[in-house]
Amino acid sequence: MLKILINGAKGKMGRAVAAAVQADTELALVGQTDAGDDLAAAIKKSGAQIVVDFTQPSVRMTNVRVIINSGADAVVGTTGFTEEDLKIIDAESKKLKRAALIAPNFAIGAVLLMQFAAQAAKYLPSVEIVEYHHDHKADAPSGTAIKTAQLINEAVGRTAPPVVESQEFLPERSQGARFGNIRIHAVRLPGFVATQEVMLGALGQRLVLRHETINRESFLPGVLLACKKISGQIGLIYGLEKIL
Repeated sequence: MLKILINGAKGKMGRAVAAAVQADTELALVGQTDAGDDLAAAIKKSGAQIVVDFTQPSVRMTNVRVIINSGADAVVGTTGFTEEDLKIIDAESKKLKRAALIAPNFAIGAVLLMQFAAQAAKYLPSVEIVEYHHDHKADAPSGTAIKTAQLINEAVGRTAPPVVESQEFLPERSQGARFGNIRIHAVRLPGFVATQEVMLGALGQRLVLRHETINRESFLPGVLLACKKISGQIGLIYGLEKIL
């Protein structure tokens, strides 16, 4: 059985992942840590092979480095990673011969939405993304929205800009952050877990792709799959689609 430690165990996702690991006959929950705990000591004491990290963007790099330097592989659902962060993690994990799987979203449906959007943008290259999350989310836009925009730009090179660049009447942008020519709009309201829409427009038509996370259980199959697939790999694995 694979030995799993949960970091961020007191959070909503941490508690859900812990319960899912305990219910899985291929995995063993050997430790749970949270803010203020000695993560490195817990990994060594428990003999954890994999650490699942759902914490805060402010400690994203610290936690990944502690995990791989303590001899475990990392499965990370924490968001906020930059391109430079990912390059550093890839280099350091390869040097230590460890694996770090970082997924902006562990819901299988959300991963499929990203893939479908990248394919659709080849034919409908005017694209905007709207993501909706609960108002306790610490970062914006979401990692899922950024990853979706990256995949679309990789597929088409560059999407089409609006025909007219609207004049802004407020100091901040009202038309969303830009990722290339893609606008990303972040909504933070009570009542949401995580929802994303990718809207693609063309002459006389509009295609809307939408994924809704009803509750956090939607992430659990992806997390468990990541734990089982990461063993034996080396370096950064960015995105759940890489192991599907």
